[in-house]
Amino acid sequence: MTTTTPAEPGQPSPGMQPRNTPAPAAPISKLGIAAVVVTVVLWASAFVGIRAVGPSFSPGSLTLGRLAVAAVVLGIVVLPTLKVWPRGKEWWPIVAYGVMWFGGYNVALNAAEHMLDAGTSAMLINVSPILIAVLAGVVLKEGFPRWLLIGSAVAFGGVAMIALGSGQRSTADVAGVLLCLLAAVLASVSAILQKPVLRKFTAGQATWFGIMVGAVCCLPWTGQLIAEVQSAPLPATLGLVYLGIFPTAIAFTTWAYALSLISAGKLAATTYLVPGTTILISWAVLQEVPTIWGLIGGVVCLVGVALTRRTPRVARPTPEVAAARTSKVIRRTAK
Repeated sequence: MTTTTPAEPGQPSPGMQPRNTPAPAAPISKLGIAAVVVTVVLWASAFVGIRAVGPSFSPGSLTLGRLAVAAVVLGIVVLPTLKVWPRGKEWWPIVAYGVMWFGGYNVALNAAEHMLDAGTSAMLINVSPILIAVLAGVVLKEGFPRWLLIGSAVAFGGVAMIALGSGQRSTADVAGVLLCLLAAVLASVSAILQKPVLRKFTAGQATWFGIMVGAVCCLPWTGQLIAEVQSAPLPATLGLVYLGIFPTAIAFTTWAYALSLISAGKLAATTYLVPGTTILISWAVLQEVPTIWGLIGGVVCLVGVALTRRTPRVARPTPEVAAARTSKVIRRTAK
């Protein structure tokens, strides 16, 4: 790499031709990257967990059980540090994403997985990152970066390959498709609503508020949950506890933390990694060998997510241009 002696401010460096220098992209902290990784892995494990305990728990009672466990576990961490509670209109977005995401999304997804094969479900749910990118561009004014759109399209193609290579070939029930699309829409809108809440509350607090709201919405399934826990085998009950602690309490908190650091559109694109990760976990836990299409699709998803992290080259003005602009400002001020 060639180095030169710095010039005086506003003057070109000797021996260098005037040129435009791309502005460096804002780095993401190591904690932010770790939060994304934890979220992807734990949410992927949730698909395996739901499939494992599904025969023992109905969609509503499974959601209530997960949220009840998550509320207790996360509450132990959050409550001692909670100094300020939401007031007035601050509750509106919290109630909205609590009802839609923690309540409606989970019930809809649990019900849809009783009707659809894993590949179709993964493809339909992964409409969500595209919806989040669009909503973030319009509502949060994040715009529509070219590489975000290109990467999202590539990653969605990878998800489609995973769906194509799914070992199950059952016909998707119309109701299941609609429920899966409903879950994707609810998750997308909720992610946008949660972003402003994180300006005042920590990731754990914002997540716990939403979990509590969702749990209250699911209270009508209390009787059914009690009956199913009594009749369920111990592994299924332990699976429900796992879903409450890890994919719910922990993963939704790490998601919220990452969302406080990263734009909603770019963060949502990372969830394209969930289907491929799910395949690997299913391979290890359930001995479900992935198809060649599943492996290729996972690689394509990785490429797509990498593309979303690219930033356009932003040209910095050359020293001559900067000096000319400064002189122009000075002349205008003098007048």
